[in-house]
Amino acid sequence: MQQWYGLADEALEDAIYDSQAMRLFVGIDLSQEGVPDATTLLKFRHLLERHDLTAGLFAEVNAMLIEQKCLMKEGTIVDATINAAPSSTKNKSRQRDPEMHQTKKGNQWYFGMKAHVAVDAQSGLVQRVIGTAAHVSDISQTHELLHGQEQDVFADAGYQGVQKRPEIRSRETQPQRHIAAKRGKVRAMPEGQSKDCHPEV
Repeated sequence: MQQWYGLADEALEDAIYDSQAMRLFVGIDLSQEGVPDATTLLKFRHLLERHDLTAGLFAEVNAMLIEQKCLMKEGTIVDATINAAPSSTKNKSRQRDPEMHQTKKGNQWYFGMKAHVAVDAQSGLVQRVIGTAAHVSDISQTHELLHGQEQDVFADAGYQGVQKRPEIRSRETQPQRHIAAKRGKVRAMPEGQSKDCHPEV
């Protein structure tokens, strides 16, 4: 729930108190027990990270979705998003987080990390997530996002040229790739159906 709604630890604690639906989802009955406080939530998250349990939990959830035929895995959409982090050095260590990095997107500079995400093209359910520093290119993580069984892969123009990467070329089966053209190329297209298929321009 914290990841889904983008809530801080304190906000998640408050949300569970406020929402009956959330309490039912996590199995908390206020007549029997209290909601874990923000510190407990933080410690639990760090425990999962320290023992590398998040990947295992994620794989188990995906396995259950596949078993229930909620995740078809015939097509995959890949994309990446930048998650900002505080760039200030006014903290106890007097330095930025060493795992974060700055990167430029368009004319704007960002500092933080990047989430590389693969979702099932039919259901929209998330299949894989990889976290890197913000300056790591989208295309460099493509091979880690694909499970190898998809027939089609969909991506934006940031993935142009992915078929040339050795870790992609070495795969035994190659899916059909549907990768958007770069904006400059689309603008140069004559008016018509091909150009209309690129609504971002």
